[in-house]
Amino acid sequence: MNKNKIVIVTAALLSGCVVEQPRVVYVPAPPPPVVYQAPPQVVYQAPEPQPVVSIYVEPPLFQPPPIRVAWAPPPMLVELPPPMPYDGAIWTGGYWVWEGDWVWAHGRWAPPPRPGYGWVNPYYENRGGSVVFINGFWAAPGVSFVAPSLSVNIAFGVVAVGVIAGPRPMGPEGVFVPPPPGSHFGLIVPAPIGTAPAVVTGAPPIVRGGMRINSNNNNSTQINNVTNVTNITNVTIVAPASATANGQAVNTSVPAQPHLAAAMPPVVKAYAPIPASTKPIPAYVPGRPPVTLPQAQMVHSEVTPALMHPHAVEQLRPAAPVAPPVQARPAAMPAYAAPVQPAAVPNQGNQNQAKPNMAQPGPRAPQEGLNHAPQQPINAATNQGVPKQPPKAVAPVKKEQQKPNGDAQKKKEAKKPKEEGKPSEKHEERN
Repeated sequence: MNKNKIVIVTAALLSGCVVEQPRVVYVPAPPPPVVYQAPPQVVYQAPEPQPVVSIYVEPPLFQPPPIRVAWAPPPMLVELPPPMPYDGAIWTGGYWVWEGDWVWAHGRWAPPPRPGYGWVNPYYENRGGSVVFINGFWAAPGVSFVAPSLSVNIAFGVVAVGVIAGPRPMGPEGVFVPPPPGSHFGLIVPAPIGTAPAVVTGAPPIVRGGMRINSNNNNSTQINNVTNVTNITNVTIVAPASATANGQAVNTSVPAQPHLAAAMPPVVKAYAPIPASTKPIPAYVPGRPPVTLPQAQMVHSEVTPALMHPHAVEQLRPAAPVAPPVQARPAAMPAYAAPVQPAAVPNQGNQNQAKPNMAQPGPRAPQEGLNHAPQQPINAATNQGVPKQPPKAVAPVKKEQQKPNGDAQKKKEAKKPKEEGKPSEKHEERN
């Protein structure tokens, strides 16, 4: 019987105890803190003096074969064309040409060698990290420029003795023109085929890749995935703020004609030197040894002071906080003096005395010639005025000080008749 009770009690106890499994609560990880990164700084350094060989080139009357150069041409130079000497003259230059090194082909006004011939601008292409170059030439009527095929094997041009190679082209593959004057060496500006190099003369120098040229043309054809543009009237230069030396984006239209583009005011004045000899040098032909070139001349660049300071990129710069507008005080509001600290009152013992609020205007400053009593501070606990000790000059005598003075006066007056009566009594006794 006892065993049954024990079994029943044990079963009851076990049936009432329910063991719950601990719940697993998954707390999502907090998001990573947002760390603000300062906008990149566009730092521009003035270019060092550059030795330049300046020559006149005799352009061929047909499209010359392409050559390959291991490094990019330098930035453009500034060359202001003189007025057109006669009708029909064509401006041929200036641009960088290969003559055992990148030398400057000085621009000049020249008549077409034959009737109907037209000028074709030089060709630059970034292909596999090297430059494919075709010199400018005179094209016969009806002859269009043909871009070199990707399958053709192009030989490297012969490098003159003592020439030091520059940086490889930095930018996307395809047709390009040299960067604006004062740009970093090696940078290239993608452009449609047939673009005159002088279109970038008035553009700001670039310190990073990103500038490109878009054509606003009338006629265009597609050859070897390259757009061959003819009858160009103007082009548009586009660049983000991170690419330019002044930290400002560029989106401007410039004339496509070489003489009009070269006449635009430059941002960096790197003037091309005048050739030492007026005798033109024939264009380079692959496999031909370099001809003797004149001595190089130093080109000093004039940079505006605005380009000598770093500029933060405008697109990444956070907006400056706007300060709340300051409300003007009405003209009718009286002027208040600074708050006056109330004098300490002796024997007050009031611990709840309110302190003056510096945010509220203080008592009105007394004017000269008027006897103003200072305002009493207000006790915040009792909402009553707290007595304030008056100035010493007009301080009234306290009652506590009047009582002892009055008693002393009464005692003094009481003593006087007694002292005066004593001699009278003695006088009567003597009589």
